[in-house]
Amino acid sequence: MNERQLQILRELGELGSVTATAEALLMTPSAVSQQLRLLQRSVPVPLTERDGRRLVLTDAGEALARAAIEVETALAKARHTVEEFVDRPDADVSLAAFHSAAAAFFPLLVRGGTGPRRPRLALADEDVAQEHFPRLTRDYDLVLGHRLDHAPPWPDSVAASTLLREPLDVALPADHPLAAKRRLTPRDVADQPWITVHDGFPLMATIDAIAAAANRQLDIVHRINEFTVVAEVVAAGGGLALMPRWTTRPHPALAFRPLSGVHTRRHIDVLHRPERPARRAVRTVLRELHRAARTIRDRDAHARSGDTG
Repeated sequence: MNERQLQILRELGELGSVTATAEALLMTPSAVSQQLRLLQRSVPVPLTERDGRRLVLTDAGEALARAAIEVETALAKARHTVEEFVDRPDADVSLAAFHSAAAAFFPLLVRGGTGPRRPRLALADEDVAQEHFPRLTRDYDLVLGHRLDHAPPWPDSVAASTLLREPLDVALPADHPLAAKRRLTPRDVADQPWITVHDGFPLMATIDAIAAAANRQLDIVHRINEFTVVAEVVAAGGGLALMPRWTTRPHPALAFRPLSGVHTRRHIDVLHRPERPARRAVRTVLRELHRAARTIRDRDAHARSGDTG
């Protein structure tokens, strides 16, 4: 028993013939008859009977036809509810981001304002290893994840678009001898102590590439994921670090220098389940994320231009 079969039964009761029912529902008479037979198989009592040349409903058929009206009403209400949910501009939208992206993007989104026609944001920080970002799309409408420039793409189970292709610079104390150079090479930095992220996080692949280019193992003395903490440790003389150019705040005691000879760029991507943008509010937040990315790139690229050369 399905909605279409109940609809056919209802129309048959009102119109009194298979031919008229077929015309009303834009079906062939044989298709109507087939659906009535399938419906009859699911019911233990006859639903129709012959009255001369006409096919009419039995008492059981009349009762089921009345119930069909209630079913169609409930389904119409359900469809309307879904349509309202999908089209609501002020619906809830959940967004998760790793720490440095959260610090850069969240304030811009919040300053975008709230109101009766605006999505209601629910923000969360999620600092996970690269392969775990797609799993977060089960719990959040949108997820900001990062991967290195030449890393494999995200799995087909999620949709993704790139917000930023962000350079990674070497952060060092402003009075460090290497700060006198406008650009650094792997050999310049290979004999320095290093502060890196934990294993499994995207930046470690660039650290490995620096070591390979310099043909020596780097001296990793600290493992810290939070870049605001990294900046303070670098400023205190704890070592060098790779830091994103646009999504970390400038530090008065640090210099940032580009690194030649290895790929030092990461993608900040927004991930989501393919069906999530069907909702109007989610599409609105996606547009605002791309607009915020342009603001971050233009603002911070200009602010750091004197330091990065």
